[in-house]
Amino acid sequence: MCSGHSRVSSGVLSISRMLLGFLLGITVAYPDTSGVSSEHLTEGILGPPQGIARAHLAGCGDTLLFAGTFVRATVLPDLPRVVTLSEDTVPGTRVTEVTVSCSNSSSSPNVTLDSIEHEHPFNSIAISSDPTDATMFWAEVTLRAGAELDARRVNQYTLILRAACPGEDEVEERLFVRVTAGHMLRCETLFASTEGDVVQVLANVAPRTPLYVVLPQPLGGLTFRLRNRNTPLTLTRQGLVLAPDNGFDPSKDTQTFLLDIEVMDRHGHNCSRALRVEVLPSRRPCVTFPEPHRAVTVTEGIGPGEVVTQVHARGDNVRYAILAPVAPVLFAIDEVTGEIRSIRRLQAIRAHLLIQAYNALHPHDHATATVNVTVQGTDRLAPRCVPAIFVSQVPETMSPGSTLVTLRCTSSTSTDGCLHYVLEGPPSSLSHFCMEGPQLKVNTTLDYDSEAMAALGFQFTATIVVTVGGQPRQSTRVPVLVTVTPVNEFRPVCPSSATFTVPETAAFGSLVGRVAGTDRDYPQESLEYSLEGGPGPAQPFSIDRHTGEIRVVGPLDSQQHKSYRLVVRLTDTHNDLDPRKRQSRLCDVSVRLQAVPDQLPECIPEVQELRITAGSPGSRQPVTRLLCHGSPDSALLTYTIVGGNEDGCFRLEGNTLVYLPGDRAEPQPFVLLVEVWGGSGGRRRSSLVALVVHVTPRSTPVPASTTTQRTTLQKEPLVVLQTEAVWHPPAWFVAVLTLSGVLLLATLGCTARKLLCSNRAPGKLFLAKSSWDAMEHGRNKEERGHPHASSPGQFDGHAQDPRTGRDYLFNSVTGARRWI
Repeated sequence: MCSGHSRVSSGVLSISRMLLGFLLGITVAYPDTSGVSSEHLTEGILGPPQGIARAHLAGCGDTLLFAGTFVRATVLPDLPRVVTLSEDTVPGTRVTEVTVSCSNSSSSPNVTLDSIEHEHPFNSIAISSDPTDATMFWAEVTLRAGAELDARRVNQYTLILRAACPGEDEVEERLFVRVTAGHMLRCETLFASTEGDVVQVLANVAPRTPLYVVLPQPLGGLTFRLRNRNTPLTLTRQGLVLAPDNGFDPSKDTQTFLLDIEVMDRHGHNCSRALRVEVLPSRRPCVTFPEPHRAVTVTEGIGPGEVVTQVHARGDNVRYAILAPVAPVLFAIDEVTGEIRSIRRLQAIRAHLLIQAYNALHPHDHATATVNVTVQGTDRLAPRCVPAIFVSQVPETMSPGSTLVTLRCTSSTSTDGCLHYVLEGPPSSLSHFCMEGPQLKVNTTLDYDSEAMAALGFQFTATIVVTVGGQPRQSTRVPVLVTVTPVNEFRPVCPSSATFTVPETAAFGSLVGRVAGTDRDYPQESLEYSLEGGPGPAQPFSIDRHTGEIRVVGPLDSQQHKSYRLVVRLTDTHNDLDPRKRQSRLCDVSVRLQAVPDQLPECIPEVQELRITAGSPGSRQPVTRLLCHGSPDSALLTYTIVGGNEDGCFRLEGNTLVYLPGDRAEPQPFVLLVEVWGGSGGRRRSSLVALVVHVTPRSTPVPASTTTQRTTLQKEPLVVLQTEAVWHPPAWFVAVLTLSGVLLLATLGCTARKLLCSNRAPGKLFLAKSSWDAMEHGRNKEERGHPHASSPGQFDGHAQDPRTGRDYLFNSVTGARRWI
């Protein structure tokens, strides 16, 4: 029996040879070791029509038949094989590259990667072509991003690669990836303690002495770094912690240094640990000066051998010596006690001595100190200074370091080098000014634009004390008065938001808003406001010069102007010593008009039918009172009779209708039209009220029986039309409404069409429609034969003027309040 693997390999080899012979048109003979008989492949081209090619595999007894043409198979010549990979390989690394061989030149083959393991850390296969051979391709296997290899968990991956060229059979091979243990940096094994180590050393260790080793047996490719820089200790590339270059200071007590050490390998893995180095005092005390700097002042006249001062150093076997100056020799020091004595009589002079203290048994253990000796002369006269008093005005922009005055002071026996200048005064003066020798200078910025400066009254007072050396000490006091003057440094600043809204019905003088400008110069509210262009029809507004309040000074109409753009000029005042130095800025202010909805006067009821009995002629007879109301902010309503009162029998007194009786003897109806006006200015609106008044005389005489032929003339009815303002919807609302209507019509049309198509008895629909039309026609005919009859006690909307004979027709349209 043959194994499956050898069977596939032999079959692939035989097929490859047959394909090669078929393409080249040559005779290919199989070797005897293959057990396959020699056949001329040219017969596959010129042989029988069915084109049957047969290949015998020796030892297996199998026969492969290929109907119509020869089968072409993809070849993976590099597989199977084993690839070794270290577990510290970084993600994205190329593991291997597999060759894919196709029978003919075509597009890229399809190569897939699978693994026997449930999860594998490899990317999908990337295919690239061989530029020298069109039938050869490379399949690249790489590690996936974030992949972590662990040889202790998985030490081998079995990858299954399946490749298929276009038009060829798929081939399957295996790739074995063996994972080996690497040198990855592992923090849990690198550092035994996460809290850090402690090292104790003596303070007298030699410079650059190794104090600590980070890793006793460091791995290759590691980098050591100190995270904290503020330490005198040094960390080498080998992980050694060294003492400072100059050693530790032995004069100090126990010193502690904290080190944050980071270890990083070549792959970027890092670990950190803390190290505390404690420097302990050495067993032998070091020589130190408790007072390394000392200043001594003595008077002239000290004779030779007198003690000037004494120095003291700590340590064992301490000895003293003067290192400088070498010449002239004015002082000497006792080697044991440290007393400094004069060698000759001293005069007014200054000397700087450098004293060294050392251990007599260990000369390298030493310390130094400086002693400044000042010998002052005697002077009984105070120094004289020019000027004796200093008064000045300085601008606030004077920079620090500027000199205000230089005193010229002299003494009878002393030089300028022996004069001392000290500034005395309040803390505010001492913080803003200072003395550098005889010069009074500005120490900090003199900011005039601050509340602290205003609290001081913009003035500083101080005293310069000039003292001359010697005994007794003599001094002179120079008063100082400095006044800080303002400088207009900054321009006014516009407010961050300058948009106001005002109703279009705002009355004259109504407040629109306030422009709150600011200025960094002191005083900060010294601004003047002005309106560019001034008030007028184009901008019916005015602005207060001092407060910045904008008020209405003209009529507003939102239909003509939706908003106004005002330009306000801000000008600062009183911010500079020179009043002519002023700065200004233009600010844009937007005033939006808020439209007030138009509200027509509304009367309840809108149509009234009244019956009265006429009184005596010449009297005044109230008929009714109209109940109407307009918008809350509108003016009072006005009432006017505009129709039906041709003979003047009625008049309006406010909202009360009054009848003036006459000498009429017959009942007579009157149809009155009353117009009610509301609003003010150009926005007045009106409504109509109809009043039908039936007037009955007190006594109606019976006329003589006569026959009178009357001719009724056909009169055209009078139509009274009142049009009110309607709502104009925005464009988007019209578009949405139109689209909704179109969709509704389309839906209805589709529904009707579906019903018509599905209805198999259309005659019934037409019959029903015809019956309905007949019913409507009959009803209309009946209505034309029986005109509307109104009851005597109810107004039916028809009225006739008895004097002119003209007909009136009133029809109330619900919702729009129109009369037709």
